[in-house]
Amino acid sequence: MTSPITTVVFDIGNVLIEWNPEHLYRKLIYDEEERADFLQTVCSPEWNLQQDLGRTWNEAVKTLSKEYPEKADLIAAYSEQWHEMVPGEVPGTAEILRELKDTGCPLYAITNFSNEKFAESRERFPFLNDSFRDIVVSAEENLIKPDPEIYHVLLDRNGLEAGNCFFIDDSEKNIEAARSVGMNAHHFKDAGLLRAELVQHGLLDD
Repeated sequence: MTSPITTVVFDIGNVLIEWNPEHLYRKLIYDEEERADFLQTVCSPEWNLQQDLGRTWNEAVKTLSKEYPEKADLIAAYSEQWHEMVPGEVPGTAEILRELKDTGCPLYAITNFSNEKFAESRERFPFLNDSFRDIVVSAEENLIKPDPEIYHVLLDRNGLEAGNCFFIDDSEKNIEAARSVGMNAHHFKDAGLLRAELVQHGLLDD
C-alpha cells in the first residue's frame, strides 16, 4: 500500500523564481558565441556551484579574476549584478504555493543556493519567508542536490516520511535523487502541468 501524499517540497530556482545568467550577459557580451564560451569556461556552472556549496562570492570573484584578469569586470558582474539574472517569479508557481498554504498543506523547500544570494532573495521575494516550515539551503549544509544526503537533511530534521512527500524540481537529476530516497517527485516544466498533478494527488481542488 502506497503512503498518502501529505507534504509538498519545492525547489526554488526556476520553479518559484526565475534564474538565468543570459538575462544579464546578453547586455554585457553581445556576441553569442563569445557569451556562451564565457558562461561555460569562465563563470561556468561548476564555478557557480561552489558558491552553492558555501564558498563566499568575494572569494569566488577574487580567485577567478586572478585566473582571467582581462575578464575581471565581467566576472565581478556575476555577483554585483546577480539580480539582473533573476527577472521575477516563475509564472504561476507562487500562486500554487499560496493556494497550498491556504489549504494547510505542510510546505518545505530544498534549494541549491549561496547563503548571500538567498538572503538577498528573501528580501526581494517575501513568500520565501512565510510559506515554508523549513528550507534546506545547500550552502548552509555544504551539500548540493542531487546528493541524496541533502534530502535526508530535510526528512530527518523535520521528522518527515519520504513516501508522504511530493518533491518539485526543474532538474531531472534532482528528481531521480529524490525518488531514490523514496520521495514522490515531479519534473517541473510549467505551472499548468504542476497544478494538474497536484489536483490528481488531491492536494489542490480542480
